[in-house]
This record gives sequence, C-alpha cells and structure tokens, in this order.
Amino acid sequence: MGVVEKIQEIEREMARTQKNKATEYHIGLLKAKLAKLRQQLLEPTGKGGAKGEGFDVMKSGDARVAMVGFPSVGKSTLLSSLTKTHSEAAGYEFTTLTWIPGVIEHEGAKIQLLDLPGIIEGAAQGKGRGRQVIAVAKTADLVLMMLDAGKSDQQRALLERELDSVGIRLNKKKPQIYVQIKKGGGVRFTHTVPLTHVNEKLIMHVLHEYKLFNADVVFREDATIDEFIDVLQGNRVYIPCLYVYNKVDCICIEEVDRLARLPHHVVISCEMNLNLDYLVDVIWDYLALVRVYTKKPGNQPDLGINIM
Repeated sequence: MGVVEKIQEIEREMARTQKNKATEYHIGLLKAKLAKLRQQLLEPTGKGGAKGEGFDVMKSGDARVAMVGFPSVGKSTLLSSLTKTHSEAAGYEFTTLTWIPGVIEHEGAKIQLLDLPGIIEGAAQGKGRGRQVIAVAKTADLVLMMLDAGKSDQQRALLERELDSVGIRLNKKKPQIYVQIKKGGGVRFTHTVPLTHVNEKLIMHVLHEYKLFNADVVFREDATIDEFIDVLQGNRVYIPCLYVYNKVDCICIEEVDRLARLPHHVVISCEMNLNLDYLVDVIWDYLALVRVYTKKPGNQPDLGINIM
C-alpha cells in the first residue's frame, strides 16, 4: 500500500470514528500518523528517480505576496492591474503554467506579487504541479486567496484544506508550546494554564508514536492536539491570508455587503477595476512593514522630505 492510500485509509477511519472521551486517544494517534505520512509524501527520502524541474523565483523587494486559487478566478488579471507586468489572461483554464512575478510600489516600498498557476483538488499529492505551487506559497509573507464571488464557499474550503495538509496555517499564530528533546530522563510534562483539549496521557501517546521517549514538554496556552503535532513536526509556517473575492459585479449587492463584512475578506472586480486601491491598502496593513530611518549622530533624521 502506497503513502497516498495509507493517508486515505486513515482519513476514512477518522471520518467514521465518533469523537468522544473514549476515542480521543485513538483519534490523537491517527492524527499523528496522518501528519507523519503527509510529511513523507511531501519530502520523500528515496534517492532514486530523476530530479524534477525547479519552480521558484528569487525573492526580491521588501515583502512577497503569493496569489493562490483555482484556475480562472482572475489572478493574472489582478497582477496585470496592480503591477507593470503583463500576465496572459484568457477564458480557459490553466492559462498560467508557471510563476509570473510583478512589483507593487506602495508607500515607498516594493512588494513582490506572484501569480502562481491554478491549484486543483489533490494539489498536496502533486496533482497539477500542486507541490511546486504550494512550496512557493510557503515562502510568502502574505497569501492572497483568490476566489470567485459567484461560486460557493466550497472553493475556499478546498483551498484551505490543501494548504493545511502541507503545513501552511492561515491567519494563525505559532502555538506557545515548548518541546526539548533529551537523551535521557524520560518525559516531563507541565503546563502553565488549565488544559481543556489535551492531557498528559494523550501527549505521551503522541510522543511515543514519534518514537520520542525523553523530552521536556511545556504548554503555555490551552492548545489542541493538532497544534502539538504541528510543533513536533517543526516545519509548519504561519502566514496571514486575505480572502479576495473577484467578480463581485456578477452578484447582488446584498451578497457583496455580506462578503465585505467578513474578517480577512476583500471584494473586488478586476474586470471593472473596482476596489483595487483599497486592496493594496489592506495588503500594506497586513504586511505590517516597519520603515526605519537612520541618522548621523548629532543630526536630525532624514525622513526623505525636502525642507525648503
């Protein structure tokens, strides 16, 4: 049985297992096994086989923003609208087959904007060059999830699941969990806050699944078992995300208002050039860049302003 088949089998077992106090240890072990298999799928240890084509672009500017989304949601049109780079846009899917970088100049900063090929369901398993696309997204300072306002929210859920399965945590902070592997002394588990999602027995089960029998574990927040597994994996990235709904000119004003009021949401229309300036302002806020002015000792700082 291959790795993909094992992943599917564990996912089916988790789906049919009722969640209660009696099964929490079993589910915790299944989640640990699932995380290990997904890591094995993304980073195979085998030495055989030819190397694939590289799929990355040198990071430049003051920040990197990566656009991810399904085919034909308007990523290429948005890139052409916000930057001086032209990205081919057409009425058929998979117009963009490789990365296309552009630069947004805003508030004196240069923000690299990447138009990535469309993601399809199963991208985490390598379908449609999904692994390469997601690998580039992991290097971004901000993810723009492009969505079609005329389609259901299932599109967003599928994208979030694909990104989550490869270790990209959207709009989340790194868990306050300390794990120190030791050479001996067994496992010492402590917590500084009351825990409602895990207990010492469950933590021991997961550590043994990872063949860890000597470690110091400290919970500084009421974290879940999934967050603890993320810390053990050690390769998760926590990236802010903006959900950008394009083609709002095709839906009713009530739906536009509903989407615009949701957290981390921006509604635009690339075709009609609606709300693009506001989108750039929100991108700037989410990047939270800090401008530092230097000065010579005894002199006033040069703020880049010509004083007459």
